[in-house]
Amino acid sequence: MADSAIEIGITRQVHEPSTGFEIGKLGMWVFLAGETMLFGGLMGVFVLVGFAHGGWAADGSHVNWRLGAINTLVLFTSSLMAALAQGAARHENSSQAKQYLGLTALLGALFLLIKAFEYARDFHEGFTPRAALFWSFYYVMTGLHVLHLFAGLVVIVGLTFFITPHTPGSWSQRKLKYVCLYWYFVETIWVLLFALVYLAPCAG
Repeated sequence: MADSAIEIGITRQVHEPSTGFEIGKLGMWVFLAGETMLFGGLMGVFVLVGFAHGGWAADGSHVNWRLGAINTLVLFTSSLMAALAQGAARHENSSQAKQYLGLTALLGALFLLIKAFEYARDFHEGFTPRAALFWSFYYVMTGLHVLHLFAGLVVIVGLTFFITPHTPGSWSQRKLKYVCLYWYFVETIWVLLFALVYLAPCAG
């Protein structure tokens, strides 16, 4: 009877429906929650210090909002390509998912190139981290974002090489779920930074 009970227990574990709980997804959300608090804390301090100093209008007027706007569009388009890659994976089309993921990576690299050009321009004009408190916040917040974007870009490029025309769509879909969730987070943080660092000081 004991053997029968064990067999019944094993059979139930094999055939019981999945609850849909994913440790990987939970871990990603916990990680993103921590990163949200990190960026949120920095932005909150930036706003409070700005109020204490009468605003950032003087220093903020020197940021290149046009380059920031272009990079916002680039990152929006990159996230769109990531969403299309997810859609292709859901339809078991690994080849198309790979193509869209490659476009996501290319646009991410373009973002970094534009940001590097912007940094070089700022340094050339004397707007270094020591130039003013505003620029210290600017380099810390945007630099931290760049590091997050670069990390995501490395993962995306690696995933692109792993996906082949014979890769099961279910595998691609599962991996893309986590990668794209992170990428959308990076996009959201940039939109907040663009509004806070590029647009708000000019409006003030």
